[in-house]
Amino acid sequence: MIKNQWYAVLESKELKRNRLVGVTRLSQKLVFWRDGDGIGCIFDRCCHRGASLGQGALVENHVECPFHGFRYDSKGRVTMIPANGKGAKVPERFKVDSFPAREAYGFIWVWYGDCKDELPEIQFFEELKTGYASGGFSEVWDVHYTRAIENQLDVVHLPFVHKTTIGKGGKTLVNGPVVKWDDNLMTFYVKNEQDHGQIPQRPGEVEDYRKLFHLQLLMPNVWQNVISDRFRIVAVFAPIDEGSTRIYIHIYQNFLKAPLLSRAVSLIGSLGNRIVLHQDRRVVLGQLPIRSELRMDENLIQGDLPIIEYRKKREALKKAATSNQGDGAND
Repeated sequence: MIKNQWYAVLESKELKRNRLVGVTRLSQKLVFWRDGDGIGCIFDRCCHRGASLGQGALVENHVECPFHGFRYDSKGRVTMIPANGKGAKVPERFKVDSFPAREAYGFIWVWYGDCKDELPEIQFFEELKTGYASGGFSEVWDVHYTRAIENQLDVVHLPFVHKTTIGKGGKTLVNGPVVKWDDNLMTFYVKNEQDHGQIPQRPGEVEDYRKLFHLQLLMPNVWQNVISDRFRIVAVFAPIDEGSTRIYIHIYQNFLKAPLLSRAVSLIGSLGNRIVLHQDRRVVLGQLPIRSELRMDENLIQGDLPIIEYRKKREALKKAATSNQGDGAND
């Protein structure tokens, strides 16, 4: 994982009032709940006897262990040990780790990194922050989240993996692609065409690239397919552990406001996107190794530029986090 980043890890609708949700994310067993007006997120292991806190109950915005009733606040601190009496002081060592958590843009986010009094703002695609209806689906892939992300950065595979869907037309020749960064936001412009023996244009030779079809990646784990000004597809790649990722696909549109019609668009869009995603999954699940690195035993080509740029940015962010904290605990 890249430290000092906000990761989208759940859909907001998965977190109900007065209910604990235990999931594995970021290679940790975690418990989430709605803590008053905020979100609580602590490690799912009682510091007393190791019981799963996710099997407990939510009592007065505190997590109550199902084994002996220890109560935890959103910082992971034990606030009451019933066996010692309500008035007994709880020693500081009675605590578990926690993650700062926030709700924004239809997702639950956790801060993976150094503890700070003031955390940076959660970043999202500016044009989607208001005015769009959304809905979708999710599924788990047995790959590291980097492989799942790179699949959506791959502009070369379309006419082969998706030849019956979005890759129709046999546009096997890849011009560019053109990749531009704005801080942690990567935009890549695609100009694929049929091969008539011409030489692909290099990225600097592609004219009027800003008018081309484009996609975006917002580090560390959110992707957008900019189909039109009024219709977008967003994917969140929530890391479960080293070998699995939950992918959330959301359809965003702003041309139908009526709830029933909006849900119908989301349903139809989800059906189509599920077909396309499963075409990808068949190939990606067979890739080795299951996670990507900056340098691997591969022979990359010009068309792989978005993947190369992603790996470089990921490495740069990992190094920046390491230099700030003085250790190398990034995965």
